[in-house]
Amino acid sequence: MALERLGHVVSWVDPYDWVSPWMGHWLFHAGGFGIGLKINRPIFKAVEASRPDLIWVDQGDYLDARLISRLRTLSVPIVNYTVDDPFGGRDGRRFNNYLRALPFYDLLAVVREENVAEAYARGARNVMRIWRSADEVAHRPRALTDEDFRKWGSEVCFIGTWFPERGPFMAELIRAGLPLSIWGGRWQKAPEWPIIAPHWRGPGQDDPEIYARIIQCAKISLGLLSKGNRDRHTTRSLEIPAIGGLLCAERTDEHCEAFKEGVEAVYWKDAQECVEQCRRLLSDENRIETLKAQGHERYVRSNYNNESVVDSILKAAFHLDGDKREPAGAPRIKAEAR
Repeated sequence: MALERLGHVVSWVDPYDWVSPWMGHWLFHAGGFGIGLKINRPIFKAVEASRPDLIWVDQGDYLDARLISRLRTLSVPIVNYTVDDPFGGRDGRRFNNYLRALPFYDLLAVVREENVAEAYARGARNVMRIWRSADEVAHRPRALTDEDFRKWGSEVCFIGTWFPERGPFMAELIRAGLPLSIWGGRWQKAPEWPIIAPHWRGPGQDDPEIYARIIQCAKISLGLLSKGNRDRHTTRSLEIPAIGGLLCAERTDEHCEAFKEGVEAVYWKDAQECVEQCRRLLSDENRIETLKAQGHERYVRSNYNNESVVDSILKAAFHLDGDKREPAGAPRIKAEAR
């Protein structure tokens, strides 16, 4: 939708149109071995029929090297954009096809600094490092009603999936008496579920209207990282200030670069400091509102939005393209965007 808002005509091709829902499990455990026999031909035909000026692949974990190589015969730039960590090993064999296809993309856009060198080591031609981003429409502040605050209001909220390291963290916050509300999936798997259950308010919200209201109605919104994904900031790190929430997140170099500590966001190193920060904030409503306003202003000023990121990727792709596409084996150009 960001591409469309920038004035581009977008033809959608979804691999899930040709695979069953259970294929995700197979992809994780078996790397999607042989999936190209089912999806390569219809995907190529659909892309070819759209007569594209550029092919944009989101993640591409289903798309094998044979398909990307064939798409190159259409003589347009092929871009891959991923916010996951295909090189980190957290997701089993999910990214086997992605890793084998790397040399056939004209440009990779990645969100981790270490992914740049890792991609080149795997044969990538051109790599740019980008920031994650929030969406100008989905993550805009809403006009809230009293009913919104009654339904979605909270003192300290977290929206996100359970991971093993998150259960003990949340349990420690709860034991310390922090008024915590949790939305997200898989929390019933946590060994700490008996402690967490009274604070769990429902599954993660894919509806942007509800998601935005939960964050906007919270006094404080926690930003947790996925250790297995080597995160130092996440999309939620930008979405919370974009919506108008107060980001209270783990202290990392990227968080501190994105939002000034104590002015535009609040950070912590562990559960104990998180509790201390939240208690201080909850005792000072004026500071909460000031931090929310300054965090949102920084989001706007720094262009941490989808349209800016998408535009930077397109400019890089067409700059690399020039009048003629690079021949295979041409010198690689390292493009980085911040």
